[in-house]
Amino acid sequence: MASASSEPSSADVRRWRRYLADERAEALVYRDLASRREGEERAILLALADAEGRHEQHWRDLLGSRLRSEPPIGLRTRVLAFLARRFGSVFVLALVQRAESRTPYDDDTDATDQMAADERIHEEVVRGLAARGRSRISGTFRAAVFGANDGLVSNLALVLGIGATGVSPQTVLFTGIAGLLAGALSMGAGEYVSVRSQRELLSGSAPSALANRAVADLDVDANELALVYRARGMSEIDSLAKAASVLAGRESLPGVATGADEHEAIGSGWSAALSSFVFFASGAIIPVIPYLIGLSGLPAIVLASGLVGVALLATGTVVGLLSGTSLLWRAIRQLLIGLGAAAVTYLLGLVFGASLG
Repeated sequence: MASASSEPSSADVRRWRRYLADERAEALVYRDLASRREGEERAILLALADAEGRHEQHWRDLLGSRLRSEPPIGLRTRVLAFLARRFGSVFVLALVQRAESRTPYDDDTDATDQMAADERIHEEVVRGLAARGRSRISGTFRAAVFGANDGLVSNLALVLGIGATGVSPQTVLFTGIAGLLAGALSMGAGEYVSVRSQRELLSGSAPSALANRAVADLDVDANELALVYRARGMSEIDSLAKAASVLAGRESLPGVATGADEHEAIGSGWSAALSSFVFFASGAIIPVIPYLIGLSGLPAIVLASGLVGVALLATGTVVGLLSGTSLLWRAIRQLLIGLGAAAVTYLLGLVFGASLG
């Protein structure tokens, strides 16, 4: 650390300027996100921006007269700010969460312990905000990602397996299109039934509105309302306290259920079905593209595998981004699983083709 009486090195000054730029950038993103929010979320984001402003001032104080110009904000931050202004997307929060988790302040003696602690807490705050967004899109997003991956992998495996048997390119093409339609319809119908069934199960566990209206007529001494909470897993003491709060008018009976949040996370049956259908079809069409443009044999196989590989890397990256985990590992895992399954099917096609021939 450069002391107040010693002259900092040029490396120190460059590092401080980089930190200053990073803090300015993070504050900008938080303010842009806040401009798209209301109420509590807006207040939280503005508080985070203010905290980054305090960190920014720390580096300004260290730089002093050496700060002859403002350090430029990088392209990555400008893109994030643009996305935040236009969409306020959960993608932006997920990226910010990853940035907060990689703070260098823990090992930098020029940063205070309070600043390092702030960044760790900021990561958890952003994680909480991102979780709200994830819960809002999780049902439809799950159907979309699963649909796209199933379309990519299953139709690539189907096309390669059939192609390896030595049939004509036209047969491979029609088989791929049939697999696309059958798979997309099956995925859409399956998602609709799955989501509707899950929502109906949750609705069966939600408290009745009639029970809430009956609260006013309950026998306060017997306090049978406490049995509702005990049936939902509360201890006897906690259930009595909760029931007393409801009887006093401080809470309502439906508040014991989390069904609304669970319904929101699951999504609607139609949206899940449509997402699954569209994304399965969009994934399944990719392995068929080489045959649609007239390729056959090894060139078609190589191009189909390459296109699907790129798409698998993209879907893996998106999942990693939204989950706040490693983007590279998620992408590589998706690629290996998808191409591995297709390779097995291709080898089986070669075996069956040789035996039929």
